[in-house]
Amino acid sequence: MKVLFVGGTGTISTACTALAAERGIELYLLNRGQRKVEVPAGVKVLTGDINDKAGVQALLKEHTFDAVVDWIVFTEEQLERDIELFSRKTGQYIFISSTSAYQKPRRWPTPSGSTRATRLPAKSA
Repeated sequence: MKVLFVGGTGTISTACTALAAERGIELYLLNRGQRKVEVPAGVKVLTGDINDKAGVQALLKEHTFDAVVDWIVFTEEQLERDIELFSRKTGQYIFISSTSAYQKPRRWPTPSGSTRATRLPAKSA
């Protein structure tokens, strides 16, 4: 499986990067290369700014992915940018916004009777 993480070196995504590499996923990270984070062996880093649409298109020209995960989407405009950039590059797109990560989790019962926390997206205005 070939996966692209937009970001991949942040507080939450670093652990996911390590786990994906450990599980043998062919992983690419697209980020600006400004964090001093050591990436696991085999992970390929594409240095670029997601906000530079032309630059990202050039970086990804020869690539397609089974999945793209964007860890740094905060606005509708950024989500629309990603749809435009990745709609012909992947079959599955996932965005994980840290703005929703800080909402109070809601507890949902599981079939076994235990509970698990689930974060729901913020409501639209």
